[in-house]
Amino acid sequence: MDIEQFRNYCLSFEGVTEKTPFGKFAPRFSSVLVFYVCGHMFCMTDIDDFHYAVVKNTPEKIAELHESCRSCERQRNMSAKYWIQLNFGGDISAAEILRLVEQSYQIVKAKYSK
Repeated sequence: MDIEQFRNYCLSFEGVTEKTPFGKFAPRFSSVLVFYVCGHMFCMTDIDDFHYAVVKNTPEKIAELHESCRSCERQRNMSAKYWIQLNFGGDISAAEILRLVEQSYQIVKAKYSK
């Protein structure tokens, strides 16, 4: 999977927008692409260094992923309780990462839909 395939997948969900909002904090973050639903983040990745996706999930699911997958890391810039970094090419399949991206989308959409 490449960044364009991943981007198209994220944008295929209803109501999704994308931005690169972190460059205003530091130029090194200008390549972080964030996907939003209902105005809230559900996924992010680095366009220039596409080797991971960061997604939101429940604390229970995040704990389970940390226990079962070496390629799942704590996300240092987000709440470790609700966000997890999923590294491509490790012991978690690309298909599972895409499933978790969709799950993240559903969690955020359900929380912020009217």
